[in-house]
Amino acid sequence: MPTQPGRSHHSCSSQTSLHTLTIYKAVVDNLGMGKPSDLVQGTLDLLILKTIALEPMHGWAIAKRIQQLSNEVLQVQQGSLYPALHRLEQQGWIKAKWMESETGRQAKFYSLTGAGRAQMEKESANWSRLSTAINLVVSEA
Repeated sequence: MPTQPGRSHHSCSSQTSLHTLTIYKAVVDNLGMGKPSDLVQGTLDLLILKTIALEPMHGWAIAKRIQQLSNEVLQVQQGSLYPALHRLEQQGWIKAKWMESETGRQAKFYSLTGAGRAQMEKESANWSRLSTAINLVVSEA
């Protein structure tokens, strides 16, 4: 479902529930995140925001960190990562700065803005509520 600039696609609880179910299926099926739909996109955004919350990172390091923290379950492809980073930068949730990477090459390092931190907290709380609800249903089924 397309969203308007500056508007979250989480404005409706039924959309949010569908979002969580789609993500849950993607994780359970171990499909990775090659081409995220609009529903998966919100979760990728949250993963990126959480990953750079502590320190600025360049794109490849963000993807590797998500993969490591998920015990190799989530693999964010470049074709999904860089458009997401660009979108988050346009929304004002992250900012980019060219710096030298650990290999000595210039790379764009991404860091969280104040607005990005607020969005991350909002999305994280929403994810926690929804994943708890899904776990309740799954454990009862």
